[in-house]
Amino acid sequence: MKKIAIIGAGTMGNGIAHTFSQFGYTVHLIDISKNALDKGMATIAKNLDRMVLKEKISEEDKKNTLENISTYTSIEKGVQNTNLVIEAATENVALKLKIFKNLDEICHKDTVLATNTSSISITQIAAATNRPEQVIGMHFMNPVPIMNLVEIIRGYNTSDETMNFTVDLAKKIGKTPVEVNDYPGFVANRILMPMINESIETLYNGVAGVTEIDTVMKLGMAHPMGPLQLADFIGLDICLSILNVLYDGFKNPKYAPCPLLVNMVNAGKLGVKSGEGFYDYTENRKAEKVAKMFC
Repeated sequence: MKKIAIIGAGTMGNGIAHTFSQFGYTVHLIDISKNALDKGMATIAKNLDRMVLKEKISEEDKKNTLENISTYTSIEKGVQNTNLVIEAATENVALKLKIFKNLDEICHKDTVLATNTSSISITQIAAATNRPEQVIGMHFMNPVPIMNLVEIIRGYNTSDETMNFTVDLAKKIGKTPVEVNDYPGFVANRILMPMINESIETLYNGVAGVTEIDTVMKLGMAHPMGPLQLADFIGLDICLSILNVLYDGFKNPKYAPCPLLVNMVNAGKLGVKSGEGFYDYTENRKAEKVAKMFC
């Protein structure tokens, strides 16, 4: 099995494409936006250049990795003759259900359909298809080429064959697969997002500032990055979406998003991708004023 299709050329999609292609797989990177595909390929090339500079790979490795990737704006053409399709589109339930319904209709009957969702039910996504036993979650961590973990999420009807195939594949690309069951947020985000949300609540309640909260968690808890900075890198809109999934799924108020997070997302302060979040990335300087505006 050497041909993979990946839907979505954003941060996660291009990272997954980079990883599979570096391990010799033929990758079809699909996005409806040509601009997104161009940006995704530019990101892959930049990351490969960094690896060459650090002498982790050779120029020949870089060349082969890029040659292993083909781009498509058509899902129908991009998924042809592929053994596995990994969906890495926006974290939106309706969109994912639409994509999987379409994939079920156009993919070969033996093709495994995976989703990189970080919180949405695999069982719900699989129900949009006529092959729920071949639908599985592959939750990669960002940045994909560097982070070793892949959460492998079994839906209610996911077969042992599909699970074994996916676990084995993750190992072949140098990842550590961890099998988890299908509950909101799985393991990673069920634990991470409440911590991020509580950090935002701590800021919202005036207990401490942005840098102070992050410094406590970095120096006191040995976290490589503070929770507010991490939220900026994840995307505050993504954090809000995941918290809403957790809250809707468990009906537990501890998962309710902090009003500060909601206000910042509504104002378009989404973190790194928008230039501002809890920190200001437009001038490469830290600034708490953005968050304080909404407290």
